[in-house]
Amino acid sequence: MSTVFPIEEVRAEALDADLSALADVLHANVLEGASVGFVLPFTREEARDFWHRLRPVFQTGARRLFVARGEGRVVGTVQLLLDMPPNGRHRAEIAKMLVHPEARRRGLARALMLRAEEEARRAGRSLLVLDTVPGNASEALYRSLGFQSTGVVPGYARSIHGVLEPSLFMHKSLSDP
Repeated sequence: MSTVFPIEEVRAEALDADLSALADVLHANVLEGASVGFVLPFTREEARDFWHRLRPVFQTGARRLFVARGEGRVVGTVQLLLDMPPNGRHRAEIAKMLVHPEARRRGLARALMLRAEEEARRAGRSLLVLDTVPGNASEALYRSLGFQSTGVVPGYARSIHGVLEPSLFMHKSLSDP
């Protein structure tokens, strides 16, 4: 079932208003098993601190934060990383694509990804990259959006339980219409 949710960018100066909801989304995803950089135990306060620490990079525009809102609160989020070294300024990276478990199966992840892709194009980027756990639901979403496998790195990151797991790296050319 697809539902229309507004997708908007959250600027650094407005971050405080959404810190609680962003923390809820991140915390719920980690507790559900999302391998997005954290291991258990993982508290809601740690989730809030994560978002708070990103304020400087949101402020500079090095990282952009897009959210989906439902019933007046953030229910999904994705980040677009634009700060690349001089030899990589043609690319951008997708990070922390998260939808609250209660808001899934409504098209939010797709809408968030499409917005991030649109903004990458606007920023003059011709390549979009990301990584995910091989075989999970997000891999299927990314493939449906035109991402291709670049390769799998074994033991790349720890799962929420601290076990080393592989990561699948994917890419999409934005040069093609």
